[in-house]
Amino acid sequence: MLVTQKCQYALRALFELALQGNHKPVKIALVAERQRIPFRFLEVILSQLKQGGFVESRRGTEGGYLLARRPEEITVGDIVRFIDGPQIEDEQARLEQSDPPGEVDLFGPIWDQARAAVFQVFDGLSLADLLAQYEASTRRFVPNYVI
Repeated sequence: MLVTQKCQYALRALFELALQGNHKPVKIALVAERQRIPFRFLEVILSQLKQGGFVESRRGTEGGYLLARRPEEITVGDIVRFIDGPQIEDEQARLEQSDPPGEVDLFGPIWDQARAAVFQVFDGLSLADLLAQYEASTRRFVPNYVI
């Protein structure tokens, strides 16, 4: 199972919003620049994420996007299912159709187990977990200028 580029951008955009905190709206341009996401594509993705209840938008000069829920409440699995859900279902149907009629399905259970294992990882990671991992990795590489 592959995660689409759109889904990767959605994950990165939500991560950036979580990283910026929920105290003030974040401009699309800042998210696009920091996460290297094409601006127009990001507009479409954020609009979809707004419809899904992941983000809120604010208008005006101080406007932008905010997370609609706390980072602890949004898992990677939630985002993948929301953005790539139809693709995952299409992939499952394609795999099921590839079996010869009347033959024993040897591979279906393997694909199901693999998908379940992947989503176990995705569902076990929230945006808050990703923030904690990011902060831990950036603290590890702080230069020490003590002489």
